[in-house]
Amino acid sequence: MTQEILTPNSLGLIHRFEPGAPAARPLLLLHGTGGTEHDLLPLGRIVAPGAALLSPRGAVSENGMPRFFRRLAEGVFDEADLRRRTQDLATFVGAARARYGIGAPLALGFSNGANIAAALLMLHPEVLAGAVLIRPMVPLAEPPAAALAGKPVLMLSGAMDPIVPAENASRLAQQLTTVGAAVEHRILPVGHGLSQADVGLAADWVRSLAHADAA
Repeated sequence: MTQEILTPNSLGLIHRFEPGAPAARPLLLLHGTGGTEHDLLPLGRIVAPGAALLSPRGAVSENGMPRFFRRLAEGVFDEADLRRRTQDLATFVGAARARYGIGAPLALGFSNGANIAAALLMLHPEVLAGAVLIRPMVPLAEPPAAALAGKPVLMLSGAMDPIVPAENASRLAQQLTTVGAAVEHRILPVGHGLSQADVGLAADWVRSLAHADAA
């Protein structure tokens, strides 16, 4: 597979930013393979109305399709590149927070975006306030001993997903739980694609976090 690096902007990654209410947790939107910084903005507006939205484009191009890190084959990740790109994403989030005046975001990632969000939780747990991971899989063969200290994570897996085996998704949920995350893992009767059920569950979950913050 042909892969190249996309040219970043001054914050390190091509991105879109939409400001929001200061009291709402911002969302970090992380697209799947072939997506762009525009793709998940409508989803972000539904899941967290009024929240600031930070949506970067993955810096690797695979056969013309943006991704957040390289892979060697379907489901086989280049872990050295994944670790490097995760560091780059952590740096980007820090720079974006300083420029736009936002707090630590909740990640909302789909597929490849969910995988780098999971890696970000494990490698740089201080960067995120939590995460919604839609169709994620285990990103690191040997995950580090992160300290997530109750950080909220919603995982949404597909029972008929041809890309992510059920065992793999369950193993990721266990890995995150082991290092302290408060994981809710829902398995839906769908495949790998984004469904309306994902949208509703993600919106309800983010709303529940907002109510807990306000309590």
